[in-house]
Amino acid sequence: MSLNGAMQTGVAGLTAYSNALSVASANIANVNTIGYKAATADFSTLLASASTDSDSSSASVVSSSGQNVSNQGLLETTTSTTDMAISGDGFFVVAADSSDTTSREYTRAGSFTTDSSGNLQNSAGLYLLGWKLDSDGNVPSDRNDMTTINTSSLTGKAEATTEVDVQINLKSSTTAETATYTPGDMSLDSTDSDYVEPDFQRTINVYDSQGGSQPMQLSFVKTDANTWEYEVSYTGTATNITAASSTYPTLISSGECTFNTDGTLASITPTGGTASTDGSVDITIPWDSTTSGLDSQTFNLSFGSLNASTGLTQFDNSSSMSSSTVNGALFGSLSGISVATDGTVTAQFSNGLTQEVYKIPLATFSNPDGLSQLSGNAYTESTASGSPTISEADAGSAGTIKSESLEESTVDLATEFTNLITTQRAYSAASKIVTTASTMLDDLINMVR
Repeated sequence: MSLNGAMQTGVAGLTAYSNALSVASANIANVNTIGYKAATADFSTLLASASTDSDSSSASVVSSSGQNVSNQGLLETTTSTTDMAISGDGFFVVAADSSDTTSREYTRAGSFTTDSSGNLQNSAGLYLLGWKLDSDGNVPSDRNDMTTINTSSLTGKAEATTEVDVQINLKSSTTAETATYTPGDMSLDSTDSDYVEPDFQRTINVYDSQGGSQPMQLSFVKTDANTWEYEVSYTGTATNITAASSTYPTLISSGECTFNTDGTLASITPTGGTASTDGSVDITIPWDSTTSGLDSQTFNLSFGSLNASTGLTQFDNSSSMSSSTVNGALFGSLSGISVATDGTVTAQFSNGLTQEVYKIPLATFSNPDGLSQLSGNAYTESTASGSPTISEADAGSAGTIKSESLEESTVDLATEFTNLITTQRAYSAASKIVTTASTMLDDLINMVR
């Protein structure tokens, strides 16, 4: 190697160690960057093509930087449910533009908050993408069909009543009705000549599909030994329902219940129907869609098990309803969201209801260290990384999602300061090569004067 070559080698060393200094500086600057992966400075020899394999005197040096993207950072706990960290392999799928979900990037930085439109975006302004679930909680069949996760669209939720359970005792010593009873007579106005006064009556409120509370009156009259007639009538605005007949405009359902000699329920038989096999009957509310805005609604009214004292009974105590259970709920506004380890985003409402609305997928790569780095602590696929595999979290090779957590930077300050010292020493040594070669060149020039 000539003196000029030695000087060029020294310059190559200065360049290489300048690059190493830049890598260490970037690591230190990003020590608190969420999801940041510590960069490395990799050195390699560079030989002239004319040199023989055994001649290393012409060896120079070159450095390159890379990231250990596959390294797992420590998880720190936060108080925000939209802060998310990945434990294991995988990346969040994000987009730089909320209106363009096809141009995708990948990140481990999960500090997501809502923007002015309700879309979740991280501190770098990247929008989180996910699958929108259907009414049954299923993800799209096309796993590439992703959308921005938006919380402002979740205004509220109501749930119509489908199940009503009652525990009622009818006094066994009640005198049987001597007048002729016709189903519907208990629903008439008390001034009507055909009105039959119930021996026991209670109102139960059920919920319609729009979250409204609707009063249903349950009435009983004893007509014979161990035999009672029941009616379900609507006591709200009469025009809300389509009347089964003009004679009984508020009647919805009626039937007969009989009891065993030990006071347990023997049978329930709806008027014009067949006896119940399980102690329950289906009640259909004929909502008038023109006036109420509702479609017909059916709920199951359970009087308890047959031949048991679990629901409707006839004992010689005062007639009373000890309990009633009605499912469904009034309209409730969004009160918060939660994220499960498999990425399921569940909306929580003020009425106690919940609904699974989105699922956050994870993208995995055969060689994550080969990803191309972008601004905003994000990556894009490359030939070296391979194409992404989009899958559900906690399935296959994908890791799990931890809500109320963030992944810390993998930078180790002690290591970086050590690298700074060794880099500075190596840089000084490389500069000595340049100054020494320069001195020797000066001596050579002086020899020929």
